[in-house]
Amino acid sequence: MAETNLTLVTEFLLIAFTEYPERAFPLFLLFLCIYLITLSGNLGMIVLICMDRRLHTPMYFLLRHLSFMDICYSSVTVPQTMAVLLEHGAALSHTRCAAQFFLFTFFGSIDCYLLAIMAYDRYVAVCQPLLYVTIMTQKAQLGFVSGAYVAGLFSALVRTVSAFSLSFCGNGEIDFIFCDLPPLLKLTCGDSYTQEVVIILFAIFVLPACMVVILVSYLFIIVAIVRIPSAGGRAKTFSTCASHLTAVSLFFGTLIFMYLRDNSGQSSGKDRVVSVFYTTVIPMLNPLIYSLRNKEVKEALRNILSRIQLS
Repeated sequence: MAETNLTLVTEFLLIAFTEYPERAFPLFLLFLCIYLITLSGNLGMIVLICMDRRLHTPMYFLLRHLSFMDICYSSVTVPQTMAVLLEHGAALSHTRCAAQFFLFTFFGSIDCYLLAIMAYDRYVAVCQPLLYVTIMTQKAQLGFVSGAYVAGLFSALVRTVSAFSLSFCGNGEIDFIFCDLPPLLKLTCGDSYTQEVVIILFAIFVLPACMVVILVSYLFIIVAIVRIPSAGGRAKTFSTCASHLTAVSLFFGTLIFMYLRDNSGQSSGKDRVVSVFYTTVIPMLNPLIYSLRNKEVKEALRNILSRIQLS
């Protein structure tokens, strides 16, 4: 055993859900359905925003990028999970595992930044409506989105280099749906203190920093809503933020549970369920949340459908 544990890992083996081979094919079909719904829902949202001029606003410009990120974010993990289910395990080289970790971190970080920017957009719309057009200009929108992409790239590079400069020992088995940080850290051997500190610092920078922007923005929004004299006005103003607030709660809630907690003594099964939720389910739910709870999106969809029927 001591000799096995000291064997350096050159190849990782994903084994999530392989303990139940009889469930592999039903789970494969479930993940396939979710992935197809995710692709069609987010692509549909992008096409809808591009086609309807009434949706050419800062909020929907940001939502279009969020939908694109959800497609990329889901595509990094779900096809790999389906391959694990079909093959009852999947071997990944060190390089391929690092590439998956980099892409997941890159798209996930951008998702966090975009949700924070959307919260600021809602703050300006509700609390400074007369200045909204002058603050959220096209140049500002491009600057915000470009900044999110650059920050996501920087975060992914630093976290990936730090994580994969570690030494991994043992049998290389990862009881997870993709190469993520918590299961990788369980395979580390030797002195990993410096790398782990860097990884944790960047996790603290990305998640809490974005959460602070979101919480402060919504604190000002709530104060502004409370000051509106009519109940109808309060309900209308809050409805403009409800979709975004729902998406934020789901996404950040699962990420906090996964990354900003003590991992000692936690079961792999519980981690897998949470990881499936934030990598697979939430990208599927976002288009539904923004379409079902948004009158502008529903009206735009009805208009496009009526145009198709007339043609």
